[in-house]
Amino acid sequence: MPSFDISRCRFRLADEHVIVLSELAAGDEVPDEFAVARKELLDRGLIDEDGKLSPLLLPLMKTVLNPGVVISLEAAGRQGKLHHGMLIGEAHVVAHEAWPGVTEAEYSCVEPKMLVWKLADMVNLQQSSAGGDTALSVVETTVSTVEAGLAVLEGEGFVRSADDEREAIRRALAADGSLGEPALTLVADLISELRSSWRLTSAWQAHHEGQDGVETRGFAVWDCGPLGYWLRELPTEPVPAERITPTSTFRLVRVDAKTIWTRITGLLPDEGELGHAESRRPRQG
Repeated sequence: MPSFDISRCRFRLADEHVIVLSELAAGDEVPDEFAVARKELLDRGLIDEDGKLSPLLLPLMKTVLNPGVVISLEAAGRQGKLHHGMLIGEAHVVAHEAWPGVTEAEYSCVEPKMLVWKLADMVNLQQSSAGGDTALSVVETTVSTVEAGLAVLEGEGFVRSADDEREAIRRALAADGSLGEPALTLVADLISELRSSWRLTSAWQAHHEGQDGVETRGFAVWDCGPLGYWLRELPTEPVPAERITPTSTFRLVRVDAKTIWTRITGLLPDEGELGHAESRRPRQG
């Protein structure tokens, strides 16, 4: 069920609720398949009988319908995959955050000056998480080798303890013979300690050499808890999934929290890029 918190300008909405609100905000008819979602919004007072949106929703929906910059966060961990993100509009910034096992995501308005801090919080960036020493600061293998190790975390086979899990990961990584020591031990340890792997991407409309198009930036990180943060240099982001093959090179590089903060900041277009993108947006009314 949808819900809201006036004190913090936040809403809990499922995808179906957002679709209904978008259709109503655009003055369009809501398809019959979303009748239940519409009724839930009505019952919560977020729309009225005529489909008019509550004033509480206006900053959120104006941004959802016409964002200047879209930032997507895809995170994977032992509880599955979650999709978060941020929409940056002309007047407002809206963040949306999912929760494991729940269909509704939390949508909240963010002070524009705080958006980098919000993104850092969404990836659980910890300044104090220096991590322990490791034998290597760079490790390289193939996508198929890493996927074999990660498959152990996804429940392939019965693992009774942390030691059993680590040994199962090690065997999976060693199966194709592409990893030798000390890289084999390191990758097994990284996967065993993996809290989450996530990627952040940003996109906005741009104009380059007389052509309109979409500009994108991105990067991916492994958060390995006591073993620190590891930037996934290869495959580089943003990269279409179809361009990644089992034999593609997979490279991780140890980084600190400051480097990740700098990368997050670098996702945002500079004032010239953003200003130009905004000037090309169609005017409303």
